[in-house]
Amino acid sequence: MIRRRTLLVSTTLAGTGLAAPALRAQPKNASWPRTLTMGTAAPGGTYAIYGPAWGQLAAQATGVNISYRTTQGPNQNIVLVDQKQVELGMVTMGVALQAWNGTGEWTRGTRFRNIRALFPMYDTPFHAVALKRSGITDHAQLNGKSVGVGPRGGTPGTYYPLMLKAIGVTPSRIGYGSASDLIGQVSDGLLDCFAFAAGAPIPAFSEIETTNEVTIFGFTDAQMDAIVKELPELSKGELPAGTYRSQTAPIKILGVYNFAIGHKDLPEDLVYEIVKSVMTQNAALVQATAAAKETVPQNVTKNTFLPFHPGAAKWFRENGHAIPDNLIMA
Repeated sequence: MIRRRTLLVSTTLAGTGLAAPALRAQPKNASWPRTLTMGTAAPGGTYAIYGPAWGQLAAQATGVNISYRTTQGPNQNIVLVDQKQVELGMVTMGVALQAWNGTGEWTRGTRFRNIRALFPMYDTPFHAVALKRSGITDHAQLNGKSVGVGPRGGTPGTYYPLMLKAIGVTPSRIGYGSASDLIGQVSDGLLDCFAFAAGAPIPAFSEIETTNEVTIFGFTDAQMDAIVKELPELSKGELPAGTYRSQTAPIKILGVYNFAIGHKDLPEDLVYEIVKSVMTQNAALVQATAAAKETVPQNVTKNTFLPFHPGAAKWFRENGHAIPDNLIMA
């Protein structure tokens, strides 16, 4: 079920330090649309927090009201933006590469060419959590186990089954659903493990470690080598100790970067102001989610293939960040 909601600061952004624009705000340019809709993701993941946070900054700067549509994640966000059912969305670049080229089973050969990159968000680390009493501390132990991987249309739902296959692991069952639902199933003993990817710390992981003794784990060097050989769009990285309350040592992870996207028909000057509002207010965004520490202009280089909207490219170029001509498309 896809649900549309309009952000209410009293319930969604309480405590983040982000103020609300007037609910009946007027666009600062009469030619701009009065409202936009952003595709986010299911509760329990980072998009559900991060999206409304940057949407508030954009709404304050432009006077354009932004509503939010709960989706299955990047795959569905791409489809919705491409079809102009929503104008804004968030994606991981591995899924975006599949969309642009029409590869990956979920695309059914369709090339989604109406999406444009807006700005860099943060890295998405793939890692997993299990109850300590299960004895599971390694992905290799997930053979014959039940594993939740998030919504079908999300990045982990797309990639984790392929990653497990690459290291020769065959779970007894793969469960799909929202992060909040799947972490509840782990807590109740209905799933052996929840393997996920979102901006760290993942809210659902932080939630379960407050009520249970858990093990949060990543990959061995050999596992990472085997996975990257099959899925070269993934990159190796590390979660520093202390990312989670119970995590006392660094965790080796695989990651893929996230970008905000918009429909190609959005006005250039509107996109310019949206990008400016996010790129110049990092401290406010970090108050909403720690993942936003990586939402800085320098990370614009993380996109090497998806064309930027001209309005986004203009802001980055004016502020000293090179965007190749072949990465700009109206």
